[in-house]
Amino acid sequence: MLKLKVCGMRLAANIASVAGLQPDYLGFIFYEKSPRLISDVSAELIKYIPAEIKTVGVFVNEDIEKVKEKINTFKLKAVQLHGDESSEYCEALQLSFTGIEVIKAFGIDEEFDFSALEAYLGTTDYFLFDTKTKAHGGSGKTFNWSVLDRYTYAKPYFLSGGIDLEHAIAIKNINDDRLYALDINSRFETEPGVKDAEKIKEFIKEMNTK
Repeated sequence: MLKLKVCGMRLAANIASVAGLQPDYLGFIFYEKSPRLISDVSAELIKYIPAEIKTVGVFVNEDIEKVKEKINTFKLKAVQLHGDESSEYCEALQLSFTGIEVIKAFGIDEEFDFSALEAYLGTTDYFLFDTKTKAHGGSGKTFNWSVLDRYTYAKPYFLSGGIDLEHAIAIKNINDDRLYALDINSRFETEPGVKDAEKIKEFIKEMNTK
């Protein structure tokens, strides 16, 4: 069964309603240029999300000490790194926190060189493959999934980038044991950072249907 991550949560009531659907991961963006940036007030709610849901802090080229501070303050269970963070950066986070999951995101296009991932194999728990854009995610656009045929490593990954309800059948037809989780965001929104809980519920139902 594929895991589900809902990313870009920022408002209290919406966080509560989506948490009620029991996704495996909830993502909170701490990148100041994002329209889905979570405020310090709303971020306080992260600590109260049910323990079985893994809370993810999303960062882009952030000072590592600030990332550590957010992990400690909000009891984050995972970090998603969406910038040009090095494998040494990833390893430093792994060594600083017991049990933290490190997810390294990469923007994928037709020319992507998967050999660039080799340096991260020992310093991350998962990769996340998103559509390559200048905005570090949240574009609502899918990339050509057949490019992943060139991905030769065993590391499991999250599939991201413009996933919508209409993609459920195509996703179920992907035959790749390394596909660990789906990352949904902008295509399930009524406005940036506000998710349509009913649409997510429908997606979960569709994904669980044979």
